[in-house]
Amino acid sequence: MSSREKIPHVVVSRLPIYLRALEHARQEGLTCISSQELSERLGISAAQIRKDLSMFGEYGKQGRGYPIAALIEALRRHLHIDRVWDVVLVGVGDLGHALARYKGFANRGFRIAMAFDKDPERIGTQAGDLVVEDVRLLARRVQEAAIKIGMIATPAAAAQEVANLLVFAGVKAILNYAPIHLTVPDDVRVEYLDPVIPLQRMTYYLA
Repeated sequence: MSSREKIPHVVVSRLPIYLRALEHARQEGLTCISSQELSERLGISAAQIRKDLSMFGEYGKQGRGYPIAALIEALRRHLHIDRVWDVVLVGVGDLGHALARYKGFANRGFRIAMAFDKDPERIGTQAGDLVVEDVRLLARRVQEAAIKIGMIATPAAAAQEVANLLVFAGVKAILNYAPIHLTVPDDVRVEYLDPVIPLQRMTYYLA
């Protein structure tokens, strides 16, 4: 097992949250920040923050906190977003259009480079800065561009078929917005973003 694989997934999942808080702090003009200050911003204990970050190196100094710029650079390096990743988007309905137009990807390490759909009425139309392509071209186009990340924004009924196509094309990471669990090979990582799930979690606590 590599050192990267030994880091618990729950720790890795907190790194982007730390990175976002650090970037906000830098925008506020701060140059150093303590684990306690991060704790107050994030609702994560200072001890947990120190433990998580120590798995990747010694970045803070006792009594001085963390140098924000250096820690941002380190986290971006560990998350491999010290470069820009091209992403392929499949499904250009309302959600897909919103994703294609979203400007928040570019400054955080990602660029939607291609968009595909199977609906003849959508093929050839504009989605953000992209022209929607026929999904039948996906495998060849993605392989030629060596894209490793895919986003699925199709209805649930089409999502598994799209996932199979992305895997065949060489994609190794899938962000799935469709409300369905996907079956993929062990070397393909899937993250799920169904906005209804957190809403249902919250309603549990409402009278």
